[in-house]
Amino acid sequence: MAELPQLLTSTETATEVACDALVIGAFSSDDGVELDDTGDALDRALDGALKEHLDSSRFKGKAGDVAIVPTLGRIPAKAIAVTGLGDRSELDAGTARKAAGVAVRRLRERSTVAVALPTGDGTAQATGEGLLLGSYQFTPYKSDDHARRLERILVIDGDPGSIERASAMAEATWIARDLTNEPSSTLTPEALAARAREIADVAGIECDVWDEKRLADKGFGGLLGVAAGSQQPPRFITLRYAPEGATKKVAIVGKGVTYDSGGLSLKDATSMETMKTDMAGAAAVLGAMDALGKLRPNIEVLGFIPATENMPGGRAIKPGDVITHYGGRTTEVMNTDAEGRLVLADALAYASELGPDAIVDIATLTGSIMVALGKKATGLFSNDETLVEELRAAGEQAGERLWPMPLYEDYKKELESEVADMKNVGTRWGGAIIASLFLREFVGDGIAWAHLDIAGAARADSDHEEKSKGGTGVAVRTLVSWIEGRAG
Repeated sequence: MAELPQLLTSTETATEVACDALVIGAFSSDDGVELDDTGDALDRALDGALKEHLDSSRFKGKAGDVAIVPTLGRIPAKAIAVTGLGDRSELDAGTARKAAGVAVRRLRERSTVAVALPTGDGTAQATGEGLLLGSYQFTPYKSDDHARRLERILVIDGDPGSIERASAMAEATWIARDLTNEPSSTLTPEALAARAREIADVAGIECDVWDEKRLADKGFGGLLGVAAGSQQPPRFITLRYAPEGATKKVAIVGKGVTYDSGGLSLKDATSMETMKTDMAGAAAVLGAMDALGKLRPNIEVLGFIPATENMPGGRAIKPGDVITHYGGRTTEVMNTDAEGRLVLADALAYASELGPDAIVDIATLTGSIMVALGKKATGLFSNDETLVEELRAAGEQAGERLWPMPLYEDYKKELESEVADMKNVGTRWGGAIIASLFLREFVGDGIAWAHLDIAGAARADSDHEEKSKGGTGVAVRTLVSWIEGRAG
């Protein structure tokens, strides 16, 4: 993984700090752009040139706006980057995260950046997250990877606790982004398992990896069935974070399809172009487990990742085949491109046997959810209203959109099979709901469960807010926030 910039506190003032660029904020109002006390002090040091530049460039101070002003040696900072914060009365964590991320993206080829942004209720950590997330780049396969990179971010009068938490959250998200962006030729199921072991070693958590023989012995027919068409063997990755004295236990399950061709129900060429992203749920689980090793909440967390490719090889599962999942339930496979639910079914059934208080699975599961919610929101399905509210609150705190979706019982009829317990697909209408109803069948009785369909939110088509084009690392921060909330 690329190394994050150092996020450090600084006791110097904005007019004293030496850096390649200094980030400050500006608010929008009916009377024009408003600078805070820091901005006013800088304007005086520049003999009014700062406000003059903002006025002449018609800078409005809206969230997402950035103006860069050279200082011409009048202060130690070489340039000032003014980032819009919107209306002063509406400054919140989301706005702070966005403003910081947009600003630092413009500056990520400069070595040292200082930051003097105003803070409000809960915005300090969000600002730190935005600074680090906005600086992300995935370049290991660039032949000309010698550009200057952002090395240090100095937060003037920064709160050490907020900076520590922001660094942990951002690094975990970087891990998920790197994994999601990695080509499937190098991130095979075995390679994903090796990466999981490395993360677990650093985080101080337990990790075990099951090979195909053990999967066969345990009866993981869903995972083995999907893997049958690939030359790459499947793996089942199990992780355990268990602090001494923890009395609560939850499980998180991430879909780890490292490449999805659709199997014999082959996707078209355009749809296959981004299918290395189909393991974004697994990436979110690994990122979250990394953060737990740093933040150390008092709760036991089990992480499960069924990892495989879905390929159309000579031994590939065929439409009409019947598979037997872990625990004994059978599925008639009508569409091999609906493979994520097959591998998650095994993992959910296994996780249920370990008695967690709640299970959350994360998966790039259906195109249907993108039709419903677009590409910047996650669909939230659950059998428990309390869990829904917990996850929505965690998503809001993390700056990630989750929207509750229904589980209509009569839609379950779509999954009826003449030869097995269920089919893996129904009609195209309501596909995200039907897929969720399928998953729910493998959750143990009495266990609160939620499914996060991140098919749209897992990948960004362009840079926006604190996200960079490509893998977004979505759900990492939501999961960590939810787990910490459960820990109490």
